[in-house]
Amino acid sequence: MFSSSQALRVQRVVVQQRKRALHDLVSLPGRKPIVSYGTPGYSAVSGHVVTVFGCTGFLGRYLVSQLGELKFSFSRELEMVIFCVTAKMGTQVVVPYREEDEKRHLKPMGDLGQIVPLEWDLRNENQIAECLRHSDIVYNLVGRDYETKNFDYSSVHVDGAERIAKIAAEVGVQRLVHVSHLNASSNSSSQYYRTKAEGEERVRKVFPSATIVRPASLFGYEDKFLNNMAIWPIWWKLNYGETRIRPVHVMDVAQALANLMSIPQLSGTLNLPGPNALTFEYLLDLVSSVTYGPPSRAPVVPKRIALLIAKAAQAAWWPILSPDEVERRYIDDTDVPGDWAAVGVTPEEIENLAITYLRRYRSAENFVRPVVFPARSGQTAP
Repeated sequence: MFSSSQALRVQRVVVQQRKRALHDLVSLPGRKPIVSYGTPGYSAVSGHVVTVFGCTGFLGRYLVSQLGELKFSFSRELEMVIFCVTAKMGTQVVVPYREEDEKRHLKPMGDLGQIVPLEWDLRNENQIAECLRHSDIVYNLVGRDYETKNFDYSSVHVDGAERIAKIAAEVGVQRLVHVSHLNASSNSSSQYYRTKAEGEERVRKVFPSATIVRPASLFGYEDKFLNNMAIWPIWWKLNYGETRIRPVHVMDVAQALANLMSIPQLSGTLNLPGPNALTFEYLLDLVSSVTYGPPSRAPVVPKRIALLIAKAAQAAWWPILSPDEVERRYIDDTDVPGDWAAVGVTPEEIENLAITYLRRYRSAENFVRPVVFPARSGQTAP
């Protein structure tokens, strides 16, 4: 069996003896050849240039991290080292930003020159074209779950998405990955879901070969899901907690998006729901069992009153629960099979990861106690 130091020595030998070969050369139609070079690892260079719009958001930071890093896996059972690339890592990533401080955390995710920040505005076509000028693939992760005086749902999910897709086609970008939502539907009672569906249609018109990715609600360290449940459980009791959703781990979705670089172009729609359909009531019980906090005794707020409170809250200058989000709390996630096999990812169940993100809400005396999960009554897997 290899020790960790022996494995590292063998890894260095494999890396140092690796020479360029024909598979290191990729030719894209109408564009310069792409040549990967350098030792695999933090400083690897795949030769690809990727633009990630929405990189400063929740999902974007994990995607940039996946694109800028190279991973190794070791098989100790066979007493040998297996060199494997999990995605097109070592990629130069263009990270468009609106505010200077929003993109600072992205810089360490790649070596010098791999993370390229460029200022942009969703309504400025020249800036969008500059962000796309050298790219082989573009990810559009831009989205808003609440409206502001400058950007409503339509201007972001419809007009903005169409603008990015149109300019990408004009400058010759080979691939476009547009991230939507699992519940996108032109018939939805939620304006958020309706504009997501309209944005998909506009993107397909101007960029027919675009890949549409539809993830469900995301959970992770900085999410507005588990963290919000732990702080404001009252707003998750709407509809008496009977709404069924299919939460998915943000890192699984980021890995799926990164894997698309090494997969032949997939035109059409990829659905990425979580592995199980769970009710809000079950998830509140899960949060309570992980944090060892007492179940919330807050009453169930009627929908009409919740909408009035949400409308009044829009007078504040920071984002608070919006009326459309109240509407979304009454909508079950779409019951469609997941396309995880197409992107080479197996999604994690939320119970396996909840302790990682919710332990900080425990008291000191309960910090190291084990978790007893609530029973899944009436939950189904897709």
